[in-house]
Amino acid sequence: MSQSRPDFLSLSIAERIQLAEDIWDSIAAENPESAALTPLQLQEIQARLDAHDQDPSTAVSWEQVRSELFQRSH
Repeated sequence: MSQSRPDFLSLSIAERIQLAEDIWDSIAAENPESAALTPLQLQEIQARLDAHDQDPSTAVSWEQVRSELFQRSH
């Protein structure tokens, strides 16, 4: 790995979040098993799904979460 590392700290938080998403997506696409969830993660997902089933009104869309994250970073 002889390439120089880009100065990612000079990017805004929103740009770094997008970069992290892009990197993760590329890893998952190239090697799907590397993105496999652990049993603990699967258990947490099931607990959250159960909580959602009991009260769907508490759900927040990804678009809303992402928008709020990007607003905080500016």
